[in-house]
Amino acid sequence: MAEEYPKVKVLAALLAGLTAFGFAPILVRFASDTSPLVLVVYRTVFAAVMLFPFWIWLRSSEQRTGKGKERLWIALSGVCLGLHFTFWISSLYYTSVASASVLVTIHPIIMILVERLWFKRSFATSTWIGVLLAFSGSVLLGISDSQIEQDFADPLFGNFLALMAAIIFVVYLLIGQKIRKKRAWIDYVFPVYFYAAAACVLMAVLLGKNLLNISTIGVWAGAGLAFGPQILGHGSMNYAVKYVSPTLLSTLILVEPLLASVLAFFLFAELPPIASMLSMGIILVGVGLTWRRSAK
Repeated sequence: MAEEYPKVKVLAALLAGLTAFGFAPILVRFASDTSPLVLVVYRTVFAAVMLFPFWIWLRSSEQRTGKGKERLWIALSGVCLGLHFTFWISSLYYTSVASASVLVTIHPIIMILVERLWFKRSFATSTWIGVLLAFSGSVLLGISDSQIEQDFADPLFGNFLALMAAIIFVVYLLIGQKIRKKRAWIDYVFPVYFYAAAACVLMAVLLGKNLLNISTIGVWAGAGLAFGPQILGHGSMNYAVKYVSPTLLSTLILVEPLLASVLAFFLFAELPPIASMLSMGIILVGVGLTWRRSAK
């Protein structure tokens, strides 16, 4: 771990964040008549608007200006978050959900290699095994969920977008750990979400999306995605990354499909196949091993 940390607060934040992540697919399903790119715009803009009053009230006086280089890092982090959302959702237009899901979950492998080779951080053997197990579980989950043969517009391009979403997510988390050590949570999160919203609006406009073409349910889903998966979900990661290795956080996010499946079972009576449940069990074992010991 990066430093000694308030364990109860960090664990509580991560528990709330992971639960919020699980609601993301459910909310997107309710807004199935809305363009994903338009939904991303509403999600990021709502998140920035919701946090704005708290930022005005709670921001530290010494952080109101900040250093020029630090502001650039924060802007880059926000753009990375916006690109991650956009690339990930756009990939679903060109390739299968299974392929995109497997490729986007490669981020723990990239993260642990970057932390080991670039930052020279050492990890326990159980952490390496846990990361590989969790990733293997995600691959098996993607394979088991790919039951229907369909034609896709451009699978190679879609897979490329999903892979880019994973790489960009790694950059986003690494910048977060770098900047969060120097700034309070609200002083980091609001500017990042502001730049993420600006990046998503710009990309949607450049791609010719009509931002007013959204149903009432789509607006409510966007607000729910903003408060839940973004503010509580990503916000908890932004809080914990000050104290916890990005590799551990990156691996922990792989629990999201399991939580989403549990919610889908209770809300839509959807029971995942046996292979999917086995894959989720492997992911849980992998995450458990990853968190068994922390980075030195």
